[in-house]
Amino acid sequence: MKTPVTHLTRQARHEFEMDAIAACVVGGVSFTGGIGKISGVVVGVFIFTALTYSLTTLGIDTNLQFVFSGIIILVAVMLDCLKYVQKK
Repeated sequence: MKTPVTHLTRQARHEFEMDAIAACVVGGVSFTGGIGKISGVVVGVFIFTALTYSLTTLGIDTNLQFVFSGIIILVAVMLDCLKYVQKK
């Protein structure tokens, strides 16, 4: 039997992992490796923090907030792939 605390802890941990990966990708860390700076990751964290706070302030549902975050991640990954292809 799961306790509410265990369930909440698992949800919170998963949410932070998603945010960490998203902040890195948006901050300029490349999936191909070797490219990225700490300052870019910090900017990515600020972008997602601002996005979360603004969508919460506007009263947007939490599920839609994940959709917006996913769209931003997809755009960042596409730009990273395009940059990688143009390099070669």
